[in-house]
This record gives sequence, structure tokens and C-alpha cells, in this order.
Amino acid sequence: LIIDDIGYDKKIAMALHALEPNISFSVLPWSPFGRVISRMLADRGAEIMLHLPMEPMEYPSVNPGPGALLTSMPPDVLIAQLEKNLKEVQGVSGVNNHMGSMFTTQANQMNQIFTILKKENLFFIDSRTAKNSQCRASARLLQVRFAERDVFLDNVQDVGYITGQFAQLKKIAKKHGIAIGIGHPYPATLETLKAELPKLKGEIEIIPASRVVRVPG
Repeated sequence: LIIDDIGYDKKIAMALHALEPNISFSVLPWSPFGRVISRMLADRGAEIMLHLPMEPMEYPSVNPGPGALLTSMPPDVLIAQLEKNLKEVQGVSGVNNHMGSMFTTQANQMNQIFTILKKENLFFIDSRTAKNSQCRASARLLQVRFAERDVFLDNVQDVGYITGQFAQLKKIAKKHGIAIGIGHPYPATLETLKAELPKLKGEIEIIPASRVVRVPG
């Protein structure tokens, strides 16, 4: 379970961690409380990731926010921005994309990103915002530990909807032995997980994202 968009609401982030210590938290760089929340979570042993803003298909009408990687950036600018983002959210063990439906389809630029991740020994989880994502191919080429999102839990902020998505996640986990769900720090998500996580006892284990990543074969 990965919770994205961390950096705005301390209270809900800490409540989610208290609920399940093995949730991984993906922090938006340059967010108002990103540094503070990531430090608080890390002090409690939580796994921290960088939620890396990347250009979506709808850019510029949809803006991925500060620190975004754009397809128009030359390699040196792109790498400098990535390195700044990695410094801004300290203690990260991996990265996943925020938006990026355009950027993740660019093989050359994903290779540039993965060169840095490899050097820093960081894993990458593809949030799968693009059908023709090049992330897996780049991870294979550069031997970066990698995985892909299976289910978005809370595209609709409604307990009934999220419960259904969580059931889907469980089904995939039972079928394949593992599944990755991505949620957000919404009250409805917290409420659903409060109800659903205790039901997993002895059936499905929540583990940090770093334990599901592998170099693609």
C-alpha cells in the first residue's frame, strides 16, 4: 500500500501510519509540510518515497506542480531537477510518478531518470498513468528495481467505491501472491482502511513497497 500526495496534511498522514506501520508514504517535493511529515514518519520507521511530478498529456492546462520533470527539458536540466527533488525529500528509498502520462512514454528521458536512480540505489514504482509507459523497459535496461501499480483505491472519494477497489486489490494479491495499491490522504480512504485492514489478519500481509520491487527480467 502506497499513499501518494503526502505533504499537505500531517494529521491524516500520521493516522494512516498509526493504522498500519508498513504503509509506504510518497512525498511531493516542495509541498508545504513535505519535509516535516517525512521526518516525522521516518522517525517512526515508515518507508518514505519521492512522489516525482512528471508532465501529463494535458500539460500545461494540468500542472503537475513544483519540481515537475517536463519533456521539453534538456538532459542536464532534467537531471538537475531530479537531483534537487531527491535532496528536498530526504531519506527516500524509492520513487513513483505523480501524473506523468506524457513523460513516462518517453524512452530516452526515462532512461536518463533511471540512470540517476540506479546510481542512488533507488527503486521505481510506475503509477501506470499511461498505457504505453516505457518505465519497465527502462528499468530492465538500467537494472533498476521496479514494480507497477495494480489498483488506484480512491479515484472516487467514497467509502463504498474505495471498499470495492480494496476488494479488487485483495483478489489480485490472492491470485498473484502480491499486489500494489495506491491511495491518497483522503478522509474516505482513512475511514475505509480503518474498516478493511483489520480483516486482513492472517490472510494478507501489508509490506513496504521496497519488498515487492525486482529488476525486470
